Amino acid sequence: MTRALNAGLLAGLCMSGCAAPQGWQVVSPGGGVTMTVALASLAGQADYPGAARLYYKVDLDGRELVPFSPLGLVRQDAAFVDGLAFVRAGGAVKIRESYAMPHGKRRLCRNDFVERTLTFANAQGEELALVVRAYDDGVAFRYVFPGGGGAPRTVIEEATGFRAPAGSRAWIQPYDEASQWTPAYEPLYRNGILAGTPSPTRAGWAYPALFRIPDPSAAGEGSEAGPAAGWALFTEAAVDGGYCGTRFAAAPSGNVYRVRLPDAAEGNGVGAALPSSRLPWTMPWRVIILGKTLAPIVESTLVLNLNPPAAGGDTGWIAPGRVAWSWWSDHDSPKSADKLNAFVDLAAEMGWEYTLIDANWNLMEQGTVQDVLDRAATRGVGALLWYNSGGPHNTVTEAPRDRMTTREARRAEFAWLRERGVKGVKVDFFQSDKQNIMQLYLAILQDAADFKLLVNFHGCTLPRGWSRTYPHLLAMEAVRGAECYTFDKDYPAAAFWHNTILPFTRNVVGPMDYTPVAFTNGGNAPLTTWAHELALAVVFECGLLHFADRAAAFRELPEPAKGFLRAVPAAWDDTRYLAGEPGSLAVIARRRGNDWYVGGINGLESPAAGACPLAFLDEGSYKLTRIGDDDRGRGFAATTGTVTRADALSLRMLPRGGFAAVLAKQ
Repeated sequence: MTRALNAGLLAGLCMSGCAAPQGWQVVSPGGGVTMTVALASLAGQADYPGAARLYYKVDLDGRELVPFSPLGLVRQDAAFVDGLAFVRAGGAVKIRESYAMPHGKRRLCRNDFVERTLTFANAQGEELALVVRAYDDGVAFRYVFPGGGGAPRTVIEEATGFRAPAGSRAWIQPYDEASQWTPAYEPLYRNGILAGTPSPTRAGWAYPALFRIPDPSAAGEGSEAGPAAGWALFTEAAVDGGYCGTRFAAAPSGNVYRVRLPDAAEGNGVGAALPSSRLPWTMPWRVIILGKTLAPIVESTLVLNLNPPAAGGDTGWIAPGRVAWSWWSDHDSPKSADKLNAFVDLAAEMGWEYTLIDANWNLMEQGTVQDVLDRAATRGVGALLWYNSGGPHNTVTEAPRDRMTTREARRAEFAWLRERGVKGVKVDFFQSDKQNIMQLYLAILQDAADFKLLVNFHGCTLPRGWSRTYPHLLAMEAVRGAECYTFDKDYPAAAFWHNTILPFTRNVVGPMDYTPVAFTNGGNAPLTTWAHELALAVVFECGLLHFADRAAAFRELPEPAKGFLRAVPAAWDDTRYLAGEPGSLAVIARRRGNDWYVGGINGLESPAAGACPLAFLDEGSYKLTRIGDDDRGRGFAATTGTVTRADALSLRMLPRGGFAAVLAKQ
């Protein structure tokens, strides 16, 4: 569905002295989301110039959530910002499709949208196409340079931006300055800061960025007080090797967050910072997920939807699962076959599918890696092996190195792994969002598929929906996770509120290898309660669910907490937001088969109370097992009962507390 802009709106776009503005609308299948594209002067708004330029805005149910925000690109050889002229508008195309995923928020994903392509030309007559999609939970747009042949073109700047309404609050992560270990998307999120606040780093702000948009009719224009008009999360999708990863610039002007390109120093200075390609050239999607509440954002698969479907072929070998992980409790454990075998045994006892053999396994001082692989095979546990992604793009010495960078070395290593029955790889330390590193990620995924190896990226970029095209990509880090308990003395004081931000930001856009469930002291003792830690197995979604802690810590757990960790899945048939807001509370429900798992975590230093309706359940009764905080927070209090969709689930939690619940269909 498309609509022409009405005369009143067109008149309002153009300030004095400009040519008549032009505009187009694309409306989502359900009619609730409208993206407007305008070629007009908006002088007097934000920091926009007097010249006519391309802008977009987004309305939800007739209310503006994203005010007019800038569009455009600058190539080294030509600019597509000022002086653009409308060429043509393609007809609206309505697509309805579904696809299955072996892991993620839900097994069956819907991909329903309306798409239209608008073409413009610069003063030299060169064309730029803007492809616009409207979904019921958001919008996406991308640029396409048509044509063909000739020398490669290079983009040197994007004019693209996102304008937050006055008074909006942001949950947003500073982007890392380039270093030996960064960028890696691991800083803490800023917790509800006023939109327009400059980043504490020159490198800018990272995606995804979540904005709470105030309701001016309830609180007065530009006020952050009162109820929200809605929520908007900005990110990108389908970076396919033809472009780099991007983020927001450091200092929003007029509340406009502008897209910026990588720094030259990323990836040890290796690779071009500016993306290049021959024509035709299709760019990644810029994505805004929208909702009146947080439910559409938490539950969205929009980032996945925007990626190409997986190629045909057998995917039965792609098996998500739980992972026993030794490194958290003993960083040197990968050098000892006996220490690793203790976690093989733990995985077998708990019914977990995998064990991870982490960094420096090739430097084993006691036993051999083959000893561990043999033990795992005997006990029916799949083995995953760690690799350094470098190569010249990093100087990290953790080994093995130099086996992932070139195709010849990578495929030889993957053949060796396949011969030994290894199920997958964890590849670490990428430290760059440049185009060459985006190409490396995809090359690893393509080769791993040939050898039927699962993939987990660490020290890596943000998920951009690659798991749809490469469903054997089960996990990505790009988060400040539980490993920080082992080296960051300040992490425990932040983790409990940080954890409640992640379901609404980072975990929205793809699998998140936080490595949850840490009960004991890994170097800096958690301040979260044990029930909070247990709940993270459900609150966070990841196709490889690495459990952080000592083998003894899991063996000594009381029932039913131990039983919960034996049963909790790593892939889901459905996901629902139940309650919460970032920084204070998160309650998430996920279904496997007929049974629901619920995780709730408290991000405050005060107790949580209240109840959550169970109206999402089907008809009939469910056996409820709720595992919450004991009085001290260093144990569990379990209750059981029978509930239906007419009942409610208690949200009672200690400060920094939590609960995990199973609702088994009877």
